[in-house]
Amino acid sequence: MAGGARVGRPDLRRWLTGTAVAVAGGAVGHALPAVTASGVLRRRYWPRLAGVGAAGRIALTFDDGPRRASTVRFLRALERADVRATFFLLGTLLDRDPGLGREMAAAGHELAVHGWEHRNLLCRSPAATYADIARTRDAVAAVTGAAPLWYRPPYGVLTISALLACRRLGLTPRLWTAWGRDWDATRSPAAIWETIVKDLDGGGTLLLHDSDHASSPGAWRGALAVLPRLVSWAQGRELTIGTLGAHAETEVTGEPEAGRTPVRARPGHGDVSGG
Repeated sequence: MAGGARVGRPDLRRWLTGTAVAVAGGAVGHALPAVTASGVLRRRYWPRLAGVGAAGRIALTFDDGPRRASTVRFLRALERADVRATFFLLGTLLDRDPGLGREMAAAGHELAVHGWEHRNLLCRSPAATYADIARTRDAVAAVTGAAPLWYRPPYGVLTISALLACRRLGLTPRLWTAWGRDWDATRSPAAIWETIVKDLDGGGTLLLHDSDHASSPGAWRGALAVLPRLVSWAQGRELTIGTLGAHAETEVTGEPEAGRTPVRARPGHGDVSGG
């Protein structure tokens, strides 16, 4: 202590308590946005973050790629259905196969940022979080020739550090309204589909996985198997399936996000529409 002053037991207890509260407060502040990982809370209180758009659209998104052994199969299935999607890429995988990233972009798909590594942000420092996101953003930009628009954190867990990094890097966080829980290879396509339709409706954003990088081996096969059913289901309801970029034109307010130029989907290239 300054001046060599002694601290009595009551003062020491108060000092220790204050320190503990400050540390806990900092931890809570760091993790506070992580409550958005709850799908119910997210859809109700943060619909834009969840990816809610106009009732006539669905945004199709994939995480954890690209991996040539699996992602190419998704590209073929999407091409057959004339559907374009948004892929949230891991920088480590894109760095190994930038050619695959170029193939995805050339096919009209939208490439976005999932982070350099698939690690929970609650365990990362602000500096490490920024470096992880920035490095991936630069890798995607190098492949596509344009800065990506979207960021989705691993496990859907956001932190203050990630939000600040996105603000500096010009990225918009985007999660999902429905998923297939398709990371478990033991789940059948029927079970995945039942999980999807429980929450998916017009205006929603769907999360699937085109890679088993962060899941059980071969889990991506279930997601691939449900794609034809998804397309048929959407067509029967006259819903348009497309990228987040096209979805963002008609989000909750029906207007583009502030500060962004809408990404226009070319007719017949970027959407599939029933009717």
